Amino acid sequence: MLIVMLDASTLGDDIDFSALNSFGEVKIYEKTAPCDVAERIKNADTVIVNKVKMNGEVLCSAEKLKLICITATGYDNIDVKYCAERGIKVANTPSYSSFCVAQVTASVACYLMTHLGEYRDFVHSGLYSESGIANRLVPVYHEFYGKTWGIIGYGNIGKAVANVASALGCNVIVNKRTPVAAVRCVDIKTLAKEADIISIHCPLTKDTKDLINKDIFALMKKDVIVINMARGGVWNEADAAYALLSGKIGGLGCDVYTCEPFDKSHPFSKLLEKENVCLTPHMAWGALEARKRCFDTVVSNIRAFLDGNEKNVVN
Repeated sequence: MLIVMLDASTLGDDIDFSALNSFGEVKIYEKTAPCDVAERIKNADTVIVNKVKMNGEVLCSAEKLKLICITATGYDNIDVKYCAERGIKVANTPSYSSFCVAQVTASVACYLMTHLGEYRDFVHSGLYSESGIANRLVPVYHEFYGKTWGIIGYGNIGKAVANVASALGCNVIVNKRTPVAAVRCVDIKTLAKEADIISIHCPLTKDTKDLINKDIFALMKKDVIVINMARGGVWNEADAAYALLSGKIGGLGCDVYTCEPFDKSHPFSKLLEKENVCLTPHMAWGALEARKRCFDTVVSNIRAFLDGNEKNVVN
């Protein structure tokens, strides 16, 4: 059995991959350019991948391939329909990052709501010492208590964020495909109108692409904080940038982008100097504990497959 790992660097350089050796021959590539994918997987029985796109064009020559393991929960980079037609199983790693994504979501919300960057800079620049005044209270910041936190997508991550929001004293409302009784579920327009903080945690599908666009931003409160921890394509990035720059929203946080890393032509390049923006490099999922859980799940998925079982198979 040949296992090929195409982009090991996405899991960091502090994860031990030796558990794979018990399954057979292993080839590990730190990263793989699109032009090299087909050649590297042509003899593989199992492929482990995070961000590399796997479609019919690169998969057609991989005649031995039986299993694709994704080191992520989302699998929008995999043509699952083509894989199903070929009899290639696709297994993801659900739930491994719920705690750390919730942690980073809350951290970004706290940073923006409390203007921590500006207060920190005031002290670190020496201006606090020079002021001769014991405290500084501008820019004005607000409590989470009593605010409404709208959560788009209510899977494991959305639920973890809801727990944090509730602990901070927020009222939680949720937009999800299938409403549940445990929390107040509303349509996307109602959520946009009522929420003081909005965080996005839904998968990217044909139904959620550009879900948050100029029409939805127009419904939001002027001082709302909007945070995307899902996928870059769930909101219209140009519309999001315009909403921030034009003052239609109060703050913007994001960890995911349609192009990663984004270049100078990306709409968010115009936001880099803004105090009410917090952009992070797709790191919310990647606490050390989460990455270890992720890889352990991949190993478990392979073992189950070899034993004739299907674990976390999505097609």
